[in-house]
Parts: sequence; C-alpha cells; structure tokens
Amino acid sequence: MRFARAAESRAFAASVDARLRAADVPSAVRAWAAGEHRPGLAIWSTLADLGVTALAIGEEHDGVGAAPDDLASTFEVLGYHGVPGPLVESIAVLPALLTGELADRHLPALAGGAVGTVAMPPHVPYLLDADIADLRWAVADGSIAQCAAPAGQPLGSVDPSRRLFVCEPLAAMPLAPDAVGSAVRAAAFATSAQLLGAGRRLLDDTVAYAKVRAQYGHPIGEYQAVKHLLADVAVRLELAAPLVHGAAVALGRSTGACAVDLDCDRDVSAARVAAAEAAHLAARTALQVHGAIGYTAEYDLGLWLTKVFALQSSWGTQRFHRDR
Repeated sequence: MRFARAAESRAFAASVDARLRAADVPSAVRAWAAGEHRPGLAIWSTLADLGVTALAIGEEHDGVGAAPDDLASTFEVLGYHGVPGPLVESIAVLPALLTGELADRHLPALAGGAVGTVAMPPHVPYLLDADIADLRWAVADGSIAQCAAPAGQPLGSVDPSRRLFVCEPLAAMPLAPDAVGSAVRAAAFATSAQLLGAGRRLLDDTVAYAKVRAQYGHPIGEYQAVKHLLADVAVRLELAAPLVHGAAVALGRSTGACAVDLDCDRDVSAARVAAAEAAHLAARTALQVHGAIGYTAEYDLGLWLTKVFALQSSWGTQRFHRDR
C-alpha cells in the first residue's frame, strides 16, 4: 500500500500556498481581530476562486467533491499561513451537516465563497465570526436552527482573531440521523490538519530565528540544547502527520459515513490528539527559543501561538478525543 499523498493533492496545496504567500496574511489577521474584515475577506475570495471553499461539497451542489486527503493538505496550508475566519465551520462542517433541502438551498452558496459558521455545544458553544457570516447555524438535540444576526460585542478568546458570538436561534428543523456525528468528525479532521500546519509554521519561524539570533558571539541555533528542542518538535510533527493522513484514508474509504469496521472516529481522534500535542509543543518551544520578543503583540509569532492555544480545545477537548 502506498501511504503518501497523491501528486494532485500536493499540487493543489502548493497552488494555495503560493497565493497565500503573495498575500499579507498577518496584517489581515490583525485587522480581523480589530473588527476590520475587508483584507481577510479578500483572502477568502481568493480561496473561493481556487476552489478551496468548494472542496468538501459534492458536484451536485456546484462543489468539487474532493477526497479527504485534498482537504487535509489544504487545511495544513491554511494553518501554516494562519488564515482568519471560520474555515473549519464553513469549509468542512456545514457540507457534512446540511443534507436534503438544506443542502440544496445553501451548499451552492458556500461552494461559491459564502461564509458560514455553526455552534454545536458542548464542543463549540459559540458562533465564530458570526458578524461577517452569510450563514449562521446552531445544532442541539438532533435539530438545527438558523441564528439571528448577532448584536453587541463579541466574547473574548485567547486568539483575538477568533470573534465569538452567542446564537439567538430561530425556527429549528430536524437533522439527518448521522449528521451530527459526520460534522464532528469532519471538524476534528480539518482542525487536526490546521494544527499540523500551524505547528510547522512555528517550527520554521523558530529555526529561522535561531540562525540569526546571537548569544555569546554565536547564533543560538549552534547550541546543542536549542538543537535538541527544535529536533523534538520536528519529530513530534512528523509523527503526527501520518496519523492525519491515515484519518484521511479512513474517511475516504468510508464514503462519508464511517463504517464500524474502519473505526473512523478512532482514527480521526488519534490524528486530532497527535496534531494538537505536536502543535502545542511547537508553540511552547517557539516561545522558549524566542524569549521575550515572542510575547510582543507586534511580532508575528504571537499570531500562531494564540491560534494553536485556541484550536487545541476547539471541536472537542484532548480528553474527549483520547477517550474516543
């Protein structure tokens, strides 16, 4: 069995990476945290033009119908660049959650670049970025309800670019039997890939910093203690990556609904646990190697630190996923 990503998947991820490298994503993240969404929405529009927003949506709803591996590769790139917005909710969760008439009405818009968000207690009790979302939903007790446009200021988050709002539900409708399970599965899977990408960005930036930051007349990257710290992060990230890819393989073989013999929930949660632990280690190590400059709001490192800290408890805590 060839356990590697397809060339097409790598090529698509490379095209997304190239477009994001040309954009000033850190400035867009800071603007997003301040409530100015135009730079971030311009990046979202670029992603829609590339087909990112349509990846998990079937062709019958104007989507791409891509394989889970394509989704993993893309979310890893999105995490690496720290793109703001409800990426997991809009691109991964709602396509898994909306079925039947709801899918016919709303998935074509999401495929075309509309922004969607969803709350699903206890894993996600609040709506992420509801103030700019075109579609707002909340799920509870096997039903789904649209949420009214939010009023007032957002709730605080460890990541200032994650703007959280309380849902004021409107009329509720029943969901398909496995819709909630499929949505949680898709969310955990996409989050694991996003965390893996964020961890790799933290490692790359920290290695680059260690090559130029000098102590006692030498770059700190020449000292064995620093080399060991960075090597530990690299190993953890490389060990998490096959689990994320393995979850993609399991999801791809299950044709959307995890069969019992494939243990998809186990594979997805294993990927989520490993990716979150690796990204958290990358964040702690990055802060340790950078020192005081890593705490400053002006330095880009903090954008990824806070994102990792927020994502590691989003769509299920580590304890929840370890139990699964």
